[in-house]
Amino acid sequence: MFEFAWIWVLAALPLPLLVYFLLPKKNQSESAALLVPNYLTLGTSSTQAPRRARGRLLLASLIWCCLVAAAARPQWLGEPIAIPNEGRDLMIAVDLSGSMKQEDMQVEGSTVNRLVMTKHVLTDFIERRVGDRLGLILFADTAYLQAPLTFDRSTVATLLDEAVIGLVGEKTAIGDAVGLAAKRYDNKETSNRVLILLTDGQNTAGNLSPEQANELAVNKNITIYTIGVGADEMVINSLFGRRSYNPSQDLDEKLLTQLAESTGGQYFRARDAEEMERIYATLDTLEPIQGEGQKLRPLTSLFFLPLGVAIIISILYALVYLFTQWLSRSSTQTKGEQV
Repeated sequence: MFEFAWIWVLAALPLPLLVYFLLPKKNQSESAALLVPNYLTLGTSSTQAPRRARGRLLLASLIWCCLVAAAARPQWLGEPIAIPNEGRDLMIAVDLSGSMKQEDMQVEGSTVNRLVMTKHVLTDFIERRVGDRLGLILFADTAYLQAPLTFDRSTVATLLDEAVIGLVGEKTAIGDAVGLAAKRYDNKETSNRVLILLTDGQNTAGNLSPEQANELAVNKNITIYTIGVGADEMVINSLFGRRSYNPSQDLDEKLLTQLAESTGGQYFRARDAEEMERIYATLDTLEPIQGEGQKLRPLTSLFFLPLGVAIIISILYALVYLFTQWLSRSSTQTKGEQV
């Protein structure tokens, strides 16, 4: 929607007319002068002067209207955009240990490893977290912060996509991952502190035990949702025929359940991509995205358009005037030489 922010400024449009009619006129006798005919102007048409005067008046009026319009601050208001209320601080911890190479997951009909499936599903979850500050922790032999808490969901998704297995070792430091998340919440005044921890194994490395990390999370009022990744059964062909085995036998479900329940969270089991998607849909329900709080109408200032028109007209008029004066002087010199 188009509007003027200071529409009252438009009242200045008739100001030049008021000045013209209200100011006292000069006395005809005071301005009288002896006019001496110049033979150089005898050839000039008598209709050119009034025509030029009208042209100058028209240009001056147009410039004045543009300047007044620019001073009135024209602007364009866009459609209202919903601004969500401040959401929660949500850290995501992803396991990059060697066991995540296990190809026991299906994504769009293709067999992929656990990390590829995690990236595929988790990226959509990240994009839905409008209004939340997201952070990313990657862990294996130790845990490190890949992305601090930020509203930039695209960057978090990109950093997750660039993660590779074995980047920080082959083991699993669950305690360090929880402890690092708790540390990142230091001095954060928020009532919604959430950690989503995704792993396919058990704690086999790190400087902080899961029990110590759990105590830190409880003291800092952090809600932990743990997700155990990996299929329950795989069938392989060998020299002795087909046999099945459990590729997730190292998954410490007891530890993950304890971490979740002691902090008011929940433990989930993700055996395939569909189950993982259902888990993240459940997390959207357990930790709902904040609703709409305010509406913002984007504003685009347009004052530069009439101001630019006024400047361009003024420059063009000055150039035409200077060119006309130059032509007049050249013509005068030519006629003088001929005489």
